Amino acid sequence: MTKFVFVTGGVVSSLGKGIASASLAAILESRGLKVTLIKLDPYINVDPGTMSPFQHGEVFVTDDGAETDLDLGHYERFITTRMKRANNFTTGQIYKSVLEKERRGDYLGKTVQVIPHVTNEIQEFIRRGAGVDTPDAVDVAIVEIGGTVGDIESLPFLEAARQMSLRLGPNNAAFVHLSYVPWIAAAGELKTKPTQHTAQKLREIGIQADALLCRADRPIPEDERAKISLFSNVPEWGVISMWDVDTIYKVPRMLHEQGLDGLICDKLRLNTPPANLRRWDALVYEVEHPQGEVSIAMVGKYVDLTDSYKSVNEALRHAGMKNHVRVKIDHIDSETIDEASVARLAKYDAILVPGGFGKRGIEGKIRTARYAREHRLPYLGICLGMQVATIEFARHVAGLEGANSTEFDPDTPHPVIALIDEWLDADGTVQKRDAQTDLGGTMRLGAQSADVLPGTLAYQIYGPVVTERHRHRYEANTQYLDRLRAAGLVISALTQREQLTEIVELPQAVHPWFIGVQFHPEFKSTPWDGHPLFNAFIRAALEHQASRAELKAVA
Repeated sequence: MTKFVFVTGGVVSSLGKGIASASLAAILESRGLKVTLIKLDPYINVDPGTMSPFQHGEVFVTDDGAETDLDLGHYERFITTRMKRANNFTTGQIYKSVLEKERRGDYLGKTVQVIPHVTNEIQEFIRRGAGVDTPDAVDVAIVEIGGTVGDIESLPFLEAARQMSLRLGPNNAAFVHLSYVPWIAAAGELKTKPTQHTAQKLREIGIQADALLCRADRPIPEDERAKISLFSNVPEWGVISMWDVDTIYKVPRMLHEQGLDGLICDKLRLNTPPANLRRWDALVYEVEHPQGEVSIAMVGKYVDLTDSYKSVNEALRHAGMKNHVRVKIDHIDSETIDEASVARLAKYDAILVPGGFGKRGIEGKIRTARYAREHRLPYLGICLGMQVATIEFARHVAGLEGANSTEFDPDTPHPVIALIDEWLDADGTVQKRDAQTDLGGTMRLGAQSADVLPGTLAYQIYGPVVTERHRHRYEANTQYLDRLRAAGLVISALTQREQLTEIVELPQAVHPWFIGVQFHPEFKSTPWDGHPLFNAFIRAALEHQASRAELKAVA
C-alpha cells in the first residue's frame, strides 16, 4: 500500500520546500524504497506555460510534454523516478476537471461544492500521481503543497490532505511542515514566534505536523528547538534545523543526521535498511574539491531572476563536477550587448545563450552568437540560442540580408525561423496550429527523437539518435536549409518525421566548438552523470582556457 508524506510551508514562500521534499525523497530512496513526488500548485493557471519567468521561474518540461513547476526539476535531479504530467497539478486543472464532470452530469444534479467535490478531485489527482492501484504504484509519495499555510488559495489542498490522511488511517500518512526562524540582527537572536504561529495555524486547519523543518541562516540551538517543540506540539526530535548551505546537495545528509527519515519511517511503519548516502557524500566532496575553474557567460533576458534558468545553471554545475572544475556563471542581460560592449565577452572561456520568448534583447543575442563565431569562442545555443545563431549565420555568412524570425519581424525578407503548421507531439499524435490556436497550445513539447549526421560534433556527443525534451513554438524554416548548408552551416540532426532542424553546428575545421540545439538538454541533466552535451561544452571551455594560456605564455 502506498504511504503519503504531505509537505507544507509557512511564514513566507521561497524557503526551499522543493529541495526539502526532494532531499527527503532521496534519503528514503537510499533506504531501498520506491518513491515519487507530487507538486500541488494553488494558482488558477492550468499550468505555468504562459507565465512570465519573472513571476514563476523556469518552466520544467517532462518527457510526456507537461509544462510544470520548476520543483519537478529538483525532484528529477535528486531521485531516479522520472516525473510525468500527473506529478504536478494546479487549482486551474482541478476546477477544470470538476466543471467538465458537472457539465457531463456526473454529479447527478447535486450542488457542486468545494467540500466534497473539489477536495475529492484533489485526492483523486494525488492518487493518480502516486500510481495507486496500478503496476506503477510507489511505496511512498511525497506531496508538496505550494504556497503557505494561511493563504486562501491553498486551503482546499490542505483540507484535501487532512481528509486523505483520515481516510488512509493511522500510519499511512505523515505531515512535514517547513517554517522560517529569522535572525534579528538588532536583537542578536533567532526568533521562534513565526514558527509558533504557523504551527498553530496548521492545527486550526486540523493538521498536526509530525516534523517541523526550521529554515534559518544558521543552525538552531537546542534551547530554541525545545521552545519550538513546546509551542508547536511537535516532539523535540521532530524539530529539525535546516540552515543555509553552500550547495543543495548537502541537504540530504543534513536531514538524515537529524533523523528525519527515521522519524518518517517510524510514523509510516516502514521497515527498511539504513540510509546509504555514500553517493551524496562523494558528490559533495566533488563540489568542494574542484581542480580548476571555468567562466561561462550566459547571455539571456531573464537574468534578474536566476530561477528563470534553474535547470541550465544546474546542468552547467553538473558538467563542472564531471570535469572536476568549478563553473563560474555570469548572467548577462542581452539588452546590454551592443557593438561597443560585445568585446567584453572575450574574457570568458565559453558562451551560452539559453531559451526565451519575445523580441526584447534579440539583437544582443545575435551579436553574441556572431562574436563567438568570429572569435572561435565555444558556443552553446539552446532553443532560442540555436535560432539566433541561425539568424546570425544567415545574415553575415549566407548573405541573406535582413534574415530574421517571424516571431520578431513578421515582414522579414528572409524568414529563416518561422512557425510550422503541423508537428508530431510527444505522445505520437499530429498537432496542428492555426491563427485561432491558444497560446498555450502551440508548443512542440516533450521528448522527441532525431537522426544525427555521422562525422559531426553532434554525433560525437550523442551517437546516431538524439532524444531530448522540447518547448518551443518557432522552427528553422526548411525552405532555407539548402542555402544555409551551401554557405557552410552543418545541419547535424533532423526530426525523423517532419525533417525539422534539431541541431546546427559549424565544421570543426572552421570553429573548435560551436553548436546550437532546438531542444532543452538541461532538463535531463543529473548531478551523477551530468549531461553529454553540457559535459562536452565544459570540456571545450577548458580546452579554450588552456589554449589561451598557452598563447599568452608564448607571447
